[in-house]
Order: sequence, then C-alpha cells, then structure tokens
Amino acid sequence: MCGDATNWDEEAYRESILREREIQTRTVFRTVWAPSLNPNPECVVVASSDGSIASYSISSCVSKLPIGFCSDRAQRLLPAEPEGFLEGHDGPAYDVKFYGNGEDSLLLSCGDDGKIKGWRWKEFTESEVPITFQGNHMKPVLDLINPQDRGPWGALSPIPENNAIAVDPQGGSIFSAAGDSCAYCWDVEKGEIKMVFKGHTDYLHCVLARASSSQIITGSEDGTARIWDCKSGKCIKVIDPLKNKKLKGLISCVSCIALDASESWLACGSGRYLSVWNLTASECISSISSGATIQDVVFDNNQILAVGASPVMNRYDMNGTILSQIQCAPQSAFSVSLHPSGVTAIGGYGGLVDVISQFGSHLCTFRSHCV
Repeated sequence: MCGDATNWDEEAYRESILREREIQTRTVFRTVWAPSLNPNPECVVVASSDGSIASYSISSCVSKLPIGFCSDRAQRLLPAEPEGFLEGHDGPAYDVKFYGNGEDSLLLSCGDDGKIKGWRWKEFTESEVPITFQGNHMKPVLDLINPQDRGPWGALSPIPENNAIAVDPQGGSIFSAAGDSCAYCWDVEKGEIKMVFKGHTDYLHCVLARASSSQIITGSEDGTARIWDCKSGKCIKVIDPLKNKKLKGLISCVSCIALDASESWLACGSGRYLSVWNLTASECISSISSGATIQDVVFDNNQILAVGASPVMNRYDMNGTILSQIQCAPQSAFSVSLHPSGVTAIGGYGGLVDVISQFGSHLCTFRSHCV
C-alpha cells in the first residue's frame, strides 16, 4: 500500500522529529516547593536543561487526571501547562531556590551561562500575561554573573558556570558553586561578590549554607566536600567520603550533599556511595553502597531520601539500612525536594516530574513545558 506523497513536507517532518527528540531528552535538574501559608503542597518550580524556569499547580495537575484512571504510571503522564514561565538562562538552568518567605521572596536561579537571576515571586505569580506569551515578560531584579580570570596578554577565560546556589537571607547572601573550582558569596543588596572560597581542585557540584555556624559546605568533582568559615573565607574541614575506597581504584566526585534540620548531620552522595557524617564529632557513621549513581539527597527527619541514575527513590535510616524503595517516573533523577507535609517532587530525564505522597502513592506525573 502506497501513500500519497504529493503534499509531503520534508522540512515539517524533520522539525517534528527534532522537536520530539528535544522533548524526550530535556532534563529537569531541580525542583523546589514554592513558599505558601497552605500546609498542603500547592506549587512546584522546576529548572530545566532548556534554560527555563516554570511553576506548576499540583491541584491543577491532579484535577486533570481522568476519573477511574489506570494505576499504570504511563497512563497518568500529563503534558502540564505551567502557571508561570520564564526563559531564564542561555543554556541549562541547574538550580532554583527561594530567597526569603512570603510575598517579598525572590525566585532565584542559576545556570550554565554563569549567571544568577532573581525575580519577585509575587510579581511572577500575579502576572496577567497569557502563558503563551510568557518567557521574557519579566525583567529580573537581580542579575549577577561570575567573574572571568585574566590570562596572558589580557585574555579572559570563559565565564564559569554556576552548578548550584544556596541562600542565607539573614546574612543577605547568596552562595554559588561555580565551574572554576570556587564558591562565591554574593551580597544581595549590592549585587557584588563579598568573598571567594578557594581550595577545591576541580569544579563544584553543590553548595549548602550552614547558617547556625556561619559556614557553607561545598561538594566538588575533586572527590571532597569542604566546610568553610564565612567570616574568614578559609576551609576548616575537608571531608573525603571515598578516602579508603580510592586506594582500591574507586574515584568519584561529591555530586550532592544535604544537611538535616539541626545542621549537625551531613549526607554526601559520591558515585554509588552515600555516606552520613556527624559534623559535631567529625566522623562518618555509615557508608551505603547503592545500585546506581546518587544524584540528589535530602533529609526527612532522621531518614534520608536519595535519587539517582535509576528510576527509584530510596529511603534510608541513618545507619544505611534501606527502609523503602519507590519507583519514580524519570529513568534518571537529578532532584528530590521534600515539602513539609511529606510530599516529594522528583525531577529528571525526559523533563518529567513525579509527585509522590507521604504514603508512597503517586499523586501525579507530568512532563514539563518546553521552550
């Protein structure tokens, strides 16, 4: 049986194939819950590999599920329409955070272009611009860019990317984990660098603010996590999660770190290993071997949630015992964020976001909007 090729549009066909491929390979690098007075999760914000920052209403996604839907997750995959949308960065957007709480909070993002941008959250949520015209409809109130090194004959180095950010609203600071092996402390009011933390020998993956001790913690491709004093800018502790295993030829970066609510316990993801550290005693209390590379971790009281290069969210106790394993939609997950209610949002490959209840059931799974 032959088709009629009279009106065949080769160019349109190519564009549709490339578009579908772009959608399938798009990645959500970070999810974060928006601040709200509502005790239930209302809105999740995602940062994607196409440079976009978008917010999604959880209730809206759940309400679009068909009545009596099949329990198979593929049946529940939704091409979600965002509540708000920004074309944030030239290149991938790697992280998104909120600075402050309530109506005056800033929505911050960072990315491969070496920039940190901030928008007023209230203005973002109250925008009356139709979603199809959103993207560049709002100007950032904060627009910071990493410095460049000057080499021989005055040549400037490429602008190093920002792989992660952390905030300290009380200190008026934003911290960034950059691609030049440095962490930067930015003054929010002045839009200037207050301090540079130097010591890592390779680019940084992650950064956390330990506000109770006026410290930050960074994780690097060089395989170490470092604790820094924010007053002096000096490294006061080097944590090497795979020190003993490196002797056996196993070398890996510190790709993700997390602090518990007391800021006394640190979790480090290093390749397929998750280590838990008592910062007060400066000792490792457990080292857990996972079946896949760990790409993000978060504390849930005295337990740890971890996701990575497999479609599973693992829950561990502090001693490294697996308490549960929940299948998630992304085949490779880069972000897990925990709402105070216990609901988690997992983002990753394919532009997918999986929202899981505190009881382990899947509330909804959606594919994020494409630029």
